[in-house]
Amino acid sequence: MNTAFYLKSYIVRQIHNKKSKEVNSKIPIAMHSGHSDIRKNFFPRRSLLLLMCSLLFMVDSALSQTKEFENREMTWLGYFNQTRFTNKSGLWVDLHLRLNDQFVNEVHATLARVGYIYYFTDQARLTVGYAHQTQYGHENNPTVQEHRPWQQIQWFEKKSWFTMMQWIRLEERFREEVSNGQVTGDYTFNYRIRYNMSFSIPLTQKQMGPKTPFIFMNNEVFINFGKNIVNNYFDQNRAFVGLGYQFTQHLNAHLGYMYIFQQLPAGNEYINTHAIRLFVFHNLDFRKKE
Repeated sequence: MNTAFYLKSYIVRQIHNKKSKEVNSKIPIAMHSGHSDIRKNFFPRRSLLLLMCSLLFMVDSALSQTKEFENREMTWLGYFNQTRFTNKSGLWVDLHLRLNDQFVNEVHATLARVGYIYYFTDQARLTVGYAHQTQYGHENNPTVQEHRPWQQIQWFEKKSWFTMMQWIRLEERFREEVSNGQVTGDYTFNYRIRYNMSFSIPLTQKQMGPKTPFIFMNNEVFINFGKNIVNNYFDQNRAFVGLGYQFTQHLNAHLGYMYIFQQLPAGNEYINTHAIRLFVFHNLDFRKKE
């Protein structure tokens, strides 16, 4: 921004000096050949300098839109359950508590998600459901509710030394609008698509099994779209790495560090979140044994 300021000052001085020199040098000529030479020689150069100055003012204005960053320290707790009733149908439930302000000082949000699972195979499934999130207000910010229907395709791949899970999730987000620090009673709507990839790497065995510690890594990217999205088509990215333990065939947990980079709707506002994350995964199978 300082460079642009100095360039603008330099060009303004050049315009003034150029005008003085050219008018003085053209006066004798103008006495013999008229004022056409003054217009022909002075005005094109002045126009070019004015154009350059205008462009610099535009660049300086763009540079003045500085990025603003907020840093958060959070703790995320989550419980995930997939219960299978038949070869083709099951139930998805996950519950979340998110704490903020030096990891534990305030409740930031709660989230409950439920869905119906249709199993194409043991390794591929489709889920359709509904989620509700409450983001709690603190200081001058109100508590905001969100209703979120969602659809997801999830699949697993077992390799020789790790298991990979992926999902693609589509969300329809109905969020309460806030104006002047108050909830208006209206809702804003947009779509969001999420892609998640995770890796479970056993440490003491070749395959995941009971009583197995493992490394867990995952990355999830979020993309907004819809007519209400103007500045932040990119919503956020969540990256996690941690250690897990497979307690039984149906129960495991992992604990580790998650980094979230998020862009807010204003376009030039961002949040860096450093979080401790503890997730528990509990899968049940009520199919009749043949």
